[in-house]
Amino acid sequence: MKNMTIDRQEVEDFLYAEADLLDSWQLKEWFALFTDDCRYLVPAAGLTAEATPQNSLYYIADDHVLLDERVKRLYKRNAHAEQPHSKTRHFITNVRLHPVELADEIAVSCAFLVHRNRSGQTSTFVGRSTYRLVLRDGAMLIREKLCRLDCDDLFKQGRISILL
Repeated sequence: MKNMTIDRQEVEDFLYAEADLLDSWQLKEWFALFTDDCRYLVPAAGLTAEATPQNSLYYIADDHVLLDERVKRLYKRNAHAEQPHSKTRHFITNVRLHPVELADEIAVSCAFLVHRNRSGQTSTFVGRSTYRLVLRDGAMLIREKLCRLDCDDLFKQGRISILL
């Protein structure tokens, strides 16, 4: 973290605030946490760290435009996968800050657990997220969020219609 004075507690507070926005279905406010050059990624299970959306299967590989469309779609009544909206609870733990090459970036990893309840069914998504965060005008923003699920497949949980 060259030239940056952000500590783990500040990063944790940011991640907890992000989780709260998702759980309270404030998706427009959540989307506002992302930079214009952002990426939101959820690779298929079992992919190596070298896999990219260009050469491997990803459940989600959104840039700013696609993520904006995803958020807008989740608010629409014809988004049957999320009407009525799921009730979610995001848990974040094991937050770690990592060295980075870029002076304006913070590299973060954490473990996550997301419970989703919809139509009497409960699904659990467990995994590890890595973030590339930046500071802009005193605010922390997400340049990249990559969520690696710890599951062999999504058969029991169903498709990922929520944001992790």
